[in-house]
Order: sequence, then C-alpha cells, then structure tokens
Amino acid sequence: MTVSIKIEGMHCNGCANSVEKAAKAVDGVSNVRVSIEANELTADLAKPELVDALKGAIEASGFDVVGIGN
Repeated sequence: MTVSIKIEGMHCNGCANSVEKAAKAVDGVSNVRVSIEANELTADLAKPELVDALKGAIEASGFDVVGIGN
C-alpha cells in the first residue's frame, strides 16, 4: 500500500531529512520519498494499520500532518 502524507513545517533539506529518518524508523515502512516543494511524504506500507504509526513518527519529529491520501 502506498500512502501520501501532506506535511506542514518543512522548510529545508534538514527538515526533509528529519521527516525521512522518522518515517524509515517505523517497521514496515519502505521506499520513503520526501518532497519539500510539495510538502509531502510518500511511502510504501506493509499494512494499512501503519498509517497511524507513520503519522505519529512524523509528528514526534516536530512536524504537522495536515492530510493523508493514497
């Protein structure tokens, strides 16, 4: 399952790296791609239930999740 998550607060490569690192730390999340221009993270999830864990990891790294889509 591929998910796209809109993120608020990313302003630089350091921000994108923090979000990417947090996402990759969640077991079952792979192929993480972060776009500062689109304020979006795209990732593959092993199971749909990982959306909440991924959202929590992003928010714990200091950024706001403002939308989740497929």
